Amino acid sequence: MNRTPDSFYDRGATFQLDHAKRAIDQRIHDGADIIDIGGVKAGEAGDYVSTDEEIDRVIPTVEWARQQYPDLIISVDTWRHEVGQVRAKPAPTFSTTPGQAQTQSWSV
Repeated sequence: MNRTPDSFYDRGATFQLDHAKRAIDQRIHDGADIIDIGGVKAGEAGDYVSTDEEIDRVIPTVEWARQQYPDLIISVDTWRHEVGQVRAKPAPTFSTTPGQAQTQSWSV
């Protein structure tokens, strides 16, 4: 689930929270057991996203999904330890952005 307006995968289709919710509903209906939610475009391209903006994109989505689907496995795709610390628990945190992970992330 890419909560970014410039996603390489869905071109921003799930950037708006209501669109993200519908996409999660559909994926659950289709049989998904895990949802991965990220708020920053992967790679070097794309606009800068502050930590606060990433939190605003990711955490409401995680909290909603956790409330609607308590047994769903939810992971948070981030390289910032601050996002990992405020995520709705339990949600594993990981990064697909090599070289950008903060050392604090490993203790979250």
